[in-house]
Amino acid sequence: MDLRKLKTLIDLVSESGISELEVNEGEDRVRIVNAGSSAPIGQVVYANPAPSQTMQAAPVAAAAPAAESGFVARSPMVGTFYRAPNPESPNFVNIGDTVKVGQTLCIIEAMKLLNEIESEHAGVVKEILCENGQGVEFDQPLFIIA
Repeated sequence: MDLRKLKTLIDLVSESGISELEVNEGEDRVRIVNAGSSAPIGQVVYANPAPSQTMQAAPVAAAAPAAESGFVARSPMVGTFYRAPNPESPNFVNIGDTVKVGQTLCIIEAMKLLNEIESEHAGVVKEILCENGQGVEFDQPLFIIA
């Protein structure tokens, strides 16, 4: 899919006010999500999925048990969730760990860039809501910290 088409699709999403648009063209798939920012900019996820790969919807927070309460750390971007800096290293945090403000909770890989996600609140990690290597969406809950 050429860049002019992508630009046109992004402009369409921005101007129309819709929250999401997905277009499949042959093997190519484009999904544009309007993050709801004040500027009319959308996020683009461009993927070439393998034929055996199945797409699953991300679990919604309402489906999770409401037993745990506290601060919900959310994903600031679309990408792939990793609990450790590499497969041989220990996880950044585990359930029951005490975290400080600014401490790294996980990494989200987006477009070959590794983005460290830091805690915005101090407390104890009560739940980890994602699996290692799982794709995450913008604003998807990742951790519950109480």
